[in-house]
Amino acid sequence: MSIEVQAAIFRAPNEPMAIETITVDEPLPNEVRIRTVASGVCHSDLHVYEGIVNAGRPPLVLGHEGAGIVESVGSDVDYVAVGDHVVTCLSGFCGRCEQCLGGFPNLCVANPTARARSAPSRLALGEDKIRAMINIGAFAEMMLVHENSVVKIDPDIPLDVACLVGCGVLTGVGAAIRTAAVTPGQTVAVFGCGGVGLSVIQGAVIAGASRVIAVDRIASKLELARRLGATDVVDAGSIDDPADAIRELTGGRGVDHAFEAVGVPDLVTQATRSLAIRGTCTIVGVFPDGAVLEIPFSAIRPECKVQTCRMGSNQYRTDIPRYLDFNRQGRLHLDDMISDRPGLDGVNDAFAALQVGEGARTVLTFPV
Repeated sequence: MSIEVQAAIFRAPNEPMAIETITVDEPLPNEVRIRTVASGVCHSDLHVYEGIVNAGRPPLVLGHEGAGIVESVGSDVDYVAVGDHVVTCLSGFCGRCEQCLGGFPNLCVANPTARARSAPSRLALGEDKIRAMINIGAFAEMMLVHENSVVKIDPDIPLDVACLVGCGVLTGVGAAIRTAAVTPGQTVAVFGCGGVGLSVIQGAVIAGASRVIAVDRIASKLELARRLGATDVVDAGSIDDPADAIRELTGGRGVDHAFEAVGVPDLVTQATRSLAIRGTCTIVGVFPDGAVLEIPFSAIRPECKVQTCRMGSNQYRTDIPRYLDFNRQGRLHLDDMISDRPGLDGVNDAFAALQVGEGARTVLTFPV
């Protein structure tokens, strides 16, 4: 049976979203319907809202960093059951393609999480079909997703905290631990201290980095970065080039790893310039469609690498529970990253805060 719920509807770039009633279909055999309890508001959502990234033709239900309680399951689902607590993740996997079988499910090429074109729409707005961003749509009281888009978590973990690990924390911590494989004693610089950058910092600390340098323009974010483990901070708003400051801090050597966590091409150049010999620059930020990177060869020290990162190179059904264990152990500090917990009607304010760089993460909360 289909269900009517409230959702924030994206209709056009930079236009405030209205809370409207949508219809959520019943699950097909491999689908899970989830009562949403919390959803982080991610920069990827903002990129779609601002028209920087195309996520499909509006109207859309945005949101992908969701957590909730399973309300019903399709006939073929045996991974989760009604009442289970779950986190959604956009790294849906098929388990059969070359990347999945090679141990890289985050790079799955089969796109298994969408419904077949011949199937009815998962969501409807009146008589019209409506899509969910990345086949999740967490800015709604109910999500209907493929079973390979969820991970089951322990029921004692607060869902407003757990949702963060579905995207930003998974990406940032994984960028340090998995993609870049930071090793004990290495030095790290992180360009951008939003939710992803702060997660990179924490991942680098967990990996045993001896020095973690945080770079941002906003004093409050640099202060939070220190609380989360950064050993040094660089105020990018007060100097011409943070790379020069990083080289000065490291006695001219540079850092073993630099991470770009914003999605700004110039920051990739700065991050590359900050590297030591044989250093690695890892691009974590989401870039606008059509963005072009220009890195002068003179900026690259001998045998350095520039690499991209896709969702922290995650294997999310093992990584998400592991990262939540890090939080239990006090090695991750997820509560400290949450700056506000409004209801669904606070989504426009959450985007406004992101646009001016306020706070690390807003989490939308829903009545249970």
